[in-house]
Amino acid sequence: MSRILLVEDDDRIVGFIKRGLEAEGYLVDLANNGEDALAMVREVSYSLIILDRVLPGIDGLEVCRMLRREQRKNLVLMLTARDSLQAKVEGLKGGADDYLTKPFAFDELIARMEALLRRGTSTGADPVLRVGDLLLDPTSKKVWRGEREISLTAKEFRLLTYLMSHSGAVISRTRLLNNVWDLSFDPETKVVDVYIRYLPRKIDCAGERPLIKTVRGFGYEISA
Repeated sequence: MSRILLVEDDDRIVGFIKRGLEAEGYLVDLANNGEDALAMVREVSYSLIILDRVLPGIDGLEVCRMLRREQRKNLVLMLTARDSLQAKVEGLKGGADDYLTKPFAFDELIARMEALLRRGTSTGADPVLRVGDLLLDPTSKKVWRGEREISLTAKEFRLLTYLMSHSGAVISRTRLLNNVWDLSFDPETKVVDVYIRYLPRKIDCAGERPLIKTVRGFGYEISA
């Protein structure tokens, strides 16, 4: 489970992000100033730091620069209300791995976090995923339901992998388009709906409990 440090001094934004991330299964620690953030990073190993640029005391840009001077490898997603090209360049040159402008949609935050976390864990074998009696091996590209091996197309496999990686969470159509089909916008295609219909036909046989559910108005979920 990934541990995230959220460094933000706006209580409304903190509440919004913290609730959302915890619902997605992340562990979230909080800091509301640069000094506390630096102290916490020196004590705890964080998978990713969500860092507001404007903070009391040491600002976010300087926090990032100090982390890099200390040769800390934490992934940093910088938040800012400044959307100018110069501000983004400063943030990235200061050591941020990505840059998100306020206001932002929560789905975009999650998509950017996931992209960074994939980059940070791209080496080594991927863990086998399990939801109930459904098993997926990312290395061998094989899927089983109990003793039964299931044959999937490459896109079906990628969709199932993403859903199982977020077991128990409701995943929106936009996130699936972004992470499975690599589309950063909604082209009003029904491809997600079509594939969501395909998968249960292969995964759920007669007498087996359905695992993939449609949560009307919100998205899709896989759970035992």
